[in-house]
Amino acid sequence: MTAGPQFQLSEEHEMLVRMTRDFVADQIIPVAAEYDEKSIFPEEIFHRARALGIVNMLIPEEYGGVGATAFEEVLVSEELGYGCTGISSSLGVNSLAMLPILIAGNDQQKAYWLGERAGAQGQFCSYGVTEANAGSNVAGIETRADKNGAAYIINGSKTFITNASHAHFFTIFAKTDLSAGHRGMTCFIIDRESPGVSVGKKFDKLGQRASDTAEIVFEDVEAPEENIVGEVGQGFYIAMKVFDYSRPGVAAAACGLQRRALEECIKYASEREAFGLPIYQHQAVGHKIADMAINYEASRLLAWQAAWQVDAGITNPRVPAYAKAFAADMATQAAVDAVQVFGGYGYMKEYPVEKLLRDVKIFQIYEGTSEIQRNIIVRELFRGR
Repeated sequence: MTAGPQFQLSEEHEMLVRMTRDFVADQIIPVAAEYDEKSIFPEEIFHRARALGIVNMLIPEEYGGVGATAFEEVLVSEELGYGCTGISSSLGVNSLAMLPILIAGNDQQKAYWLGERAGAQGQFCSYGVTEANAGSNVAGIETRADKNGAAYIINGSKTFITNASHAHFFTIFAKTDLSAGHRGMTCFIIDRESPGVSVGKKFDKLGQRASDTAEIVFEDVEAPEENIVGEVGQGFYIAMKVFDYSRPGVAAAACGLQRRALEECIKYASEREAFGLPIYQHQAVGHKIADMAINYEASRLLAWQAAWQVDAGITNPRVPAYAKAFAADMATQAAVDAVQVFGGYGYMKEYPVEKLLRDVKIFQIYEGTSEIQRNIIVRELFRGR
């Protein structure tokens, strides 16, 4: 008989979790409230994390990176999400922007953009799909890339782009054939210093305020053919593949927020008394906390399964959709319930759960809304029928 699934982390994975957890306790949690209030971009924290090997984790060893697995990145993402999902979004988006190059890029692109620019120089990169009129409908993007000799001229804009104000280069998607629908999309690498690239004003957000979010505008930006990722017309398929790889990490960050809500509630409900008893002994409160624990464990298992699938080379969009939808929804419920457990204190900024509630909502929106995840699940369940 073959061995079944292993739910115990290896010694190496345990060490990775402990190292990241210590980093979060020392470098993120003490400053999270200030960074949130003042919308401070965590550049110094990013470079400390890079020196530790817990950002840019997917850069292969041959290009100077650590060559981490998707599962290892998920372990780190949960710990960073526990500390602050705003800071963790800023730390993690480099991996998202690198994924098109990792999936479809050639050796020269990987060596230069990932190994030299992001790795050796520690540069930031951003991922550009979303537009003002194209959010969930990725195929509806309007940014154009028109052939001009040995280059393409790009015009258009991208919005809600994480780390846009600080990125040194972007992986973006544009239409190279307006008549071909989703088959007319192509992925390009765009240097921030290219003439015609500008970044708009940073958005003022409800939550995850330590994460920079802004608009990118392209006005007659020239992109050489060597900056095409994959083949012309492959952009939509690359973008869909990126989601399969990125959603486990997003789900894991939501798990981190869930665990933070759970631990804060356990601590508070043990100390706070009502009617002569610690409030966790009142079933109305205790059951909320029990549900948080159940949903956290289930969310984490789904995130682990989705990451394992990536590492095993299995393509099944249902699993990352399960993980992302469930973890996002359960994290949102956990944050709402945590504020309820804390009562009036939960509504006050001096207590940590107020921030969790503001930070959590975006999990049901970015990297594909919870509704889109369900559309994917339905499509896959009924495929071929």
